[in-house]
Amino acid sequence: MNNAADDGAPTWVPTRALGRAVLLTGLLLVLGVALGRVDLVLLAAPFAIGAAVGLRRMPRAAPEITIEADAEHVVEGGKVTAGLTVANPDGITYDLVVVRTRTSPWLRLEKADRPFGITVRSQRWRAIDLPGEALRWGRHDVGPAAARVAACGGLLACRPVLTPASAVRVYPVTEPFAAVDAMPAAAGLVGNHRSRRPGEGGELAGVRPFAPGDRLRRIDWRVSLRTRDLHVAATLSDRDAEVLLLLDVLGEAGRSGGIRGSASVLDTTVRAAAAIAEHYLQRGDRVSLLEYGQSARRLRPATGRRQYLTALEWLLDVRADVSDADPSEHLLGMQHISSDALVVVLTPLVDPRAADMLAQLAQSGRFTVAVDTLPAEVTPPRRSAWTPLATRLWRLERENVLGRLREHGVPVVTWAGAGSLDLVLRDVARTASAPRGR
Repeated sequence: MNNAADDGAPTWVPTRALGRAVLLTGLLLVLGVALGRVDLVLLAAPFAIGAAVGLRRMPRAAPEITIEADAEHVVEGGKVTAGLTVANPDGITYDLVVVRTRTSPWLRLEKADRPFGITVRSQRWRAIDLPGEALRWGRHDVGPAAARVAACGGLLACRPVLTPASAVRVYPVTEPFAAVDAMPAAAGLVGNHRSRRPGEGGELAGVRPFAPGDRLRRIDWRVSLRTRDLHVAATLSDRDAEVLLLLDVLGEAGRSGGIRGSASVLDTTVRAAAAIAEHYLQRGDRVSLLEYGQSARRLRPATGRRQYLTALEWLLDVRADVSDADPSEHLLGMQHISSDALVVVLTPLVDPRAADMLAQLAQSGRFTVAVDTLPAEVTPPRRSAWTPLATRLWRLERENVLGRLREHGVPVVTWAGAGSLDLVLRDVARTASAPRGR
């Protein structure tokens, strides 16, 4: 809590009402003595007595303001519980406390756009509830809040008391998503999906000659007796596939209207990433996240509910990167992307660097799927009569880019919730199962 007393200034100062009372009292007394008028002296008595009675007990401490914000799991469109608490640590009553707070435009709190006037008795506190609704994902502030207090019948006022903001974490709503097709590659031994990688598991892959280190219980006696050489049953490992969600944050397009309005590129990207991560983490797969931007923020691969909550926290800090630098070399040079991972690139394909990055991923042999996050209704602001024609030409050029990406083996699908990636994953899995040249 910050106030004017921190820099040495007095906390409580006289108000104009006290100044007027002192001025009138002094003026009437001087006139009464100078003119010999007793009635003027008697007229000054109420002002003097009222000020003396009001100031018989002086306040010593400043009020204390606390902002309480909902720390529970709040999603877009969910209810938010916030409030202000004003405490009076002094021995006298605060006649009037005027409190006002700022709030994020993405938190629709009831009556938060107006000041509140309350009375707080000595050694007591008063609470102001601010219920509302969260309109968009992200970290949003309730506050800072300020309060001014009047005491002693309005003769003294406290300097403005400020309290810092309290953050509310609003998680993206997970749009419906379900993918029933198999993943194209495997990365480990945990999970409930099939894998083509040889290893310990319950999925039979075939029969092969015995090798040192094979377990005796794996011996296939029928084949061994027929060939007169020991053969063992080969199995496929139980898979925990790594899914890398690569978020293109090179720019923003469209105007976000929150959960009840239109969606921008970042809105679609973050909500789709949350849905895909939830889907695969519930199936035991490992999920990692990576930003395609100058910062190249990364969330390491892991599995389970803890990873899902960590991914939601990670997504809250997604911001558009307006840098002109090319992050491709930094991204691929540090080997952030596993060669066996399924790379789901969430991109609006507006920046040419994103198309170049997708082509590089395909040429490096990684299993890549591009999810188009550009809203269909997004159009640039009209600046002249040529703007609609320029927009049509740009969209035609963008379709050419999508066609060239498909020629490079990068499937592109528009995000549409449940089943968005099924057809694409089927094609990628079919390509991955084909033999590769060396």
